[in-house]
Amino acid sequence: MCCVSVRDVNKKARRILVIQQNQQLGGLNNKLRSEFGHSVKDEMHSDNDQMSLLIVEDTEDNRFMMRKLLEMEGYRVVEARNGEEAVKVAQAENPALILMDLSLPIIDGLAATRLIRKLPALEKTPIIVVSAHDTADFQARALKAGCDRYITKPIDFERLEELIAELLGE
Repeated sequence: MCCVSVRDVNKKARRILVIQQNQQLGGLNNKLRSEFGHSVKDEMHSDNDQMSLLIVEDTEDNRFMMRKLLEMEGYRVVEARNGEEAVKVAQAENPALILMDLSLPIIDGLAATRLIRKLPALEKTPIIVVSAHDTADFQARALKAGCDRYITKPIDFERLEELIAELLGE
């Protein structure tokens, strides 16, 4: 007899929900594009098309949800699964903003932030911590390391969108 974990069911359900939302948005946008020559998303997010955002997160589900949200907002998304990758990808891609988890393999998020801040091209790039650590100590350490804002998990996606817009001057 085979067992399916709750995590696997939740993971699949979240992906199905995002796919359904994308399909609904796609149908609406196709209809608008055929009638008016452009979609709501084209009109609303044309400024974001060239901006890339870096998601640094070791948990696949969290990366997936953030990526889908940001792509729906018109951003180009690049990803890193650990702190070492984060530094390399940030240097190669020069993202407009970085979403940084703190608990990462190889190099933690604080150390990765410090390394990124030493790179001249990235010293002013906004970094938002996205972490399950909800203590004042972690928040203070993140700000001291060079992060600009802090949001806790589970992620309030409306608040995350507000922070991104604020930091990117939108």
